[in-house]
Formats: sequence, C-alpha cells, structure tokens
Amino acid sequence: MSEYQYYEFTAVDRPLTTREQAELRSLSTRADITATSFVNTYHWGDFKGDPRKLMERYFDAHLYLANWGTRQLTLRLPKHVLDPATVARYCVGDSASAWTAGKHLIVRLHREDEDGTDAWDLDGHGLLASIIPVRTGLAAGDRRLLYMGWLRCAQSLELADEEPEPPVPAGLGTLDASLTAVAEFLCIDPDLLAAAAAGSAQTAVEPPPAQLRSWIARLPVREKDAILADLITGGDGHLRSRLLRRYRDAQPTTASTTTAPRTAGELLAAAADLRAERERQVAEQRERDRIRQERSAAAARQRHLDALAVDQPAAWQRVNELIATKKPRDYDTAVQLLVDLRDLGERDGNTTLFQQRLADLRAVHARKPSLLERLDLAGLDA
Repeated sequence: MSEYQYYEFTAVDRPLTTREQAELRSLSTRADITATSFVNTYHWGDFKGDPRKLMERYFDAHLYLANWGTRQLTLRLPKHVLDPATVARYCVGDSASAWTAGKHLIVRLHREDEDGTDAWDLDGHGLLASIIPVRTGLAAGDRRLLYMGWLRCAQSLELADEEPEPPVPAGLGTLDASLTAVAEFLCIDPDLLAAAAAGSAQTAVEPPPAQLRSWIARLPVREKDAILADLITGGDGHLRSRLLRRYRDAQPTTASTTTAPRTAGELLAAAADLRAERERQVAEQRERDRIRQERSAAAARQRHLDALAVDQPAAWQRVNELIATKKPRDYDTAVQLLVDLRDLGERDGNTTLFQQRLADLRAVHARKPSLLERLDLAGLDA
C-alpha cells in the first residue's frame, strides 16, 4: 500500500492576508491555498511545516489523516469563549490535549491505530467540513466534544482505572451530525459512548427560544446596549456563542442519572458488558435467521418434491434426454434431477425402486466416465 497523508487547515474567524498566504506557499508548492484554507495530500515525503505553529498563527481548525492509522483533529478558539480551566478537566492525555497561544486556546484530539487493525478506505477530503460545526457548539458551552476527548483517552488506556470522569454533559445520547462525525473519525468505541451516555441528562442541547427570550428580557439595559453594539460593529465574531454559553451557565445544573462520577475503569467495564450483550443478541438473531432460512428452504424443497411426484416417469424420461446430449452442462442437470428423484424415493419409501432404476442407468451408460464421475460425487452409487 502506498503512503497517504492528508493535511487540511481552515481559517474561520478571519481570512488569511495575501502575505500570510505567501508564507504558507513557502512551505508547500503543491498545496491548495486560499484565503480560508490550506489543503495538501502526500503520497511520499512529509509536510515541511509544523501543524502546531500553523494553528497558533493562522488557522482555527486542522484535520490530519494518515493511512497507518494516525488521526488528528485540532480546534482553536479565543480564550474568552473557551475557558482553559474547563478544558483542562477533559484534556488529560495524549489523545486529548490543549495549550494556550496568545489570546487563543487550542484543543487537539488524537487517535493512533497501535494494533494496525484499520481497514484503510478513508479519504480526507470533506471530513473537516462535516466536523467543523462542533467548534461553534464548543464556543457556546457544549462540552460533549471535550468529554468525547476524555473518552478517547480512556479507550486508549491512558488513564488509571480509578480516574474519575469529568462532568458529564447533557445530550451524549443524541449526538448531532458533526459530533457523530468526530466520534467516527476518532474511532470512539460506540459501546463506550453508550455507557457514558447512560450518565448524561437528556436535556435538549439547543435552548428553547421562549426560555432564551425570557432570559434576555431580564438582562440589564446597559448589557443589552453593549450586545447590540457588538452585533452591529462586528466587534465580537463569537457573540452568539458567548451569549449561549452565558445562558447555559445561568441555568440550574441538571443532575445526571448517576449519583457520583464514574471512573475510567467502570466505564470501560460497562462498555464491555454492553458489547457482550449486543454480541449475544446479534448471535441469537443470526441463529433465528438461520433456523428460519432452513425451514423456508425445507418447505420449498418439499413443494419441489411434491411437484416431481406428480409425474415421475416424465422425470426419468427427462434424465435420459439430458444424458443423450453428451454435454457436461446437461449431465449436471440430469444428476441434479436424479438427486431429486432419490430424495423423493426416500421420502415416500420407494428407495428400492429408485436404486434399481439407477443401477440400470449406470449399466447403460457405463462407457461415459464423465457422467459416472458426476454420479459418484453426488452420492448416486448403485
């Protein structure tokens, strides 16, 4: 298999300047570079740039994919919309890490196929576009992405079994399309995600409009004036996200279905139990399907034999006609018809008659070795 590496960077909050695009061009002569993106695919060699530095200086999102199993998603947000202390509770290992760069906080989620079990059929084009909406949710206070990063650490066995889970966000059981794309990209175990979702409140992720209007009505007039000014002047590109995060922070905390934080080991054990139960159900369903198919095939076989029993002499005549052609394909058809006649004889208690007629047929065609070989293989010996 040839080498495959895919790099994609996206600028969201502001476009790249002409000078910045020229700086990026010095790193790669083959990359597709625009005011908002940098995309390059490598089938040999390596990218000369440092993705970490590019994220710190130019971009807001980055996706990396290699056919030896490495997958990486990196997002950058201003620190005033993403609290570093909150992120630190979830990003606790190699699979989920974070760092600050100037006014920004950068989150990196990583997956490595250490066992080499990946079945390679993935193309990087279009993946980041399906994932990047999670950045808006993260800025608005949706912590599901961060929690999934913590799960990735647990799945990669980077955490001690007794490591307690961080606060479980609501809505883990109802991931939207972009979060689902993240889970698939990072190969998060669906059973582990399901086990985690058992401790997640089912509160709607998007706040009801009526509740938002009521909350806005209670804001001080001076704050409303400042919000309107930012909206009109474009002074805060994350205004909506910042307000939604503030709204969520002001709401009473909904208790999860668990009474206490679970540990990484408990979640992994729960995922193993779910997997075993799912596999048991699949095996049982497969057995039910097998039995149903066998019964259906047996019933069809009996109907076929019933039709054959109506005129057995015609069936024997058809056998003789097929053999007379001396064609291999007709031999096969004749043998199958003889098998049917044998089974019919066994079902109706006429085995002796069938064996006599078969012996006569073999004697008549004793000089046809190809036919006799087919009869022997089908168990039609005299």
